[in-house]
Amino acid sequence: MTQSLEAVALAMVAPGKGILAADESSGTIKKRFDAIQVENTQNNRRDYREMLFRSTEAMRNHISGVILYEETIRQQAKDGTPLVKIIADTGALPGIKVDTGAKPLPFCPGETITEGLDGLRERIKDYVGLGAKFAKWRAVIDIGKNMPSYTAINANAQALARYAALCVEGGLVPIVEPEVLMDGEHDIDTCEKVTEWVLKEVYTQLYYARVPLEATVLKPNMVIAGKKSPKQASRQEVAERTVTVLRRCVPVAVPGIAFLSGGQSDEDATAHLSLINAMGPLPWKLSFSYGRALQAAAQKAWAGKSENYAAGQRAFSHRAKMNGAAALGKWSQAMEKAA
Repeated sequence: MTQSLEAVALAMVAPGKGILAADESSGTIKKRFDAIQVENTQNNRRDYREMLFRSTEAMRNHISGVILYEETIRQQAKDGTPLVKIIADTGALPGIKVDTGAKPLPFCPGETITEGLDGLRERIKDYVGLGAKFAKWRAVIDIGKNMPSYTAINANAQALARYAALCVEGGLVPIVEPEVLMDGEHDIDTCEKVTEWVLKEVYTQLYYARVPLEATVLKPNMVIAGKKSPKQASRQEVAERTVTVLRRCVPVAVPGIAFLSGGQSDEDATAHLSLINAMGPLPWKLSFSYGRALQAAAQKAWAGKSENYAAGQRAFSHRAKMNGAAALGKWSQAMEKAA
């Protein structure tokens, strides 16, 4: 079993490819749709995601897997084809978000614990039956006054480890996602310290839970200053500090790392990934698992209108191609302009 999971994990971080995070909850996608004045209906959500999954060239060449939401993994396209089949037909792997969201952590003001372990073993069985090959669980670590606490880091690392163990047992590759948010006023030094602390704790708990690291993929934040920090670091510094922390914390048994974009601009997320890869060779494959940074331009171009279908696909294909190049360390500003 572990051997076949190792093969899936390697496929998820195949050279020049990355993961499309299309697992926005109905609430999150409502915010995105509100911004482009599209009604948040089941059909609109289906049509939008079908548009992305049917961007066959982009999917085939630059997307290794798609993280789906509970609704989407069961949905059929307009013509009745299961969306999972459309994804699999492009050669990409279908995956599923299995956590049920971050909830307030008792006695830790402003901090959260991700829930969803209850009944997870049974749900995993169901998802495997629906065609899922991997899963995702996101832990959220916030930086602020007296935050993060060890209580929050430890609780979230333990939950990630329990989730990962259940996935491997049930036949899914777990994406382990401990996200240190970039929402605050903190500088890059603080992000570096906290990210190192979080990753060390996560790998300690994965060890205690006996999770075979060869069957996992890490989805971390990059080391970056908070959005509200007056002092922003250069792209090169973000890349260097990110690699420094990964070298300190991530065992070489892990096959690959697929970064989250975490609120970076589309171009920053691409540029940082390319600079990180240009610092190689590194012990792991370094790729992307982007949501908004792959989709924002496509959403805007589509705007909920069927006549904009091709424009939406072009916008998505462009970002997928740029990030595919970045995953090889070969992106350049000139490539953006050429498009």
